[in-house]
Amino acid sequence: MRAVVFTGPSIDAASVAEIARVELRPPIKRGDIDALLAEPEPPTHIGIVDGQFLHGLMISPKEILRALDRRTPVRVFGSSSMGALRATELAGEGMVGVGRIFELYRSGAVEADDEVAIAFDPETLRPVCEPMVNIRIALAAAVAQGVVDEDLAERAVALAKARYFPERSYEGILRELEAMGHDVTAMRDFLGDRAPDAKREDAVALLRQLTQP
Repeated sequence: MRAVVFTGPSIDAASVAEIARVELRPPIKRGDIDALLAEPEPPTHIGIVDGQFLHGLMISPKEILRALDRRTPVRVFGSSSMGALRATELAGEGMVGVGRIFELYRSGAVEADDEVAIAFDPETLRPVCEPMVNIRIALAAAVAQGVVDEDLAERAVALAKARYFPERSYEGILRELEAMGHDVTAMRDFLGDRAPDAKREDAVALLRQLTQP
């Protein structure tokens, strides 16, 4: 078994190494899978977590299909970000979707690419904004736990959605709400210390499922 995983801003390399023995590659871009398939011993498993949105051409569904349709098929898994998008499109072709974000896309609860789009430092791969889907899931958790009321959470989600994706941040949303006269003390505490990180959680789930015997 040779497993290659494309990730970066959703989960750091040190965390990946603690969970699974895989070859790590930076966020996937067009041509990356074709290059893997051209190697003398191509991978048997490919995991797609993060992908290029701003720094290169996005991986195409056709390229993933070429891996799935080989005489000796490659098992391809997707979660969290670009992986969740492509897994939603190709679930019927054999790509395996993993995690809550994939389920949100598959159910139609979210549809737009910008829900998972994220800007990151090309050197460190660290995120420089907050993905919309993380914001959405974190605020739903805040409502469920009684931290904030539903109206305030919906307003926060709307403010985030109105921003261009590289400009989304928890602090930016909180400041806008404060400027409108809202008390965001409880929301700020929750988002700072207790908010779920859906993209990371789904990446962990992919790593565990990908490396199961």
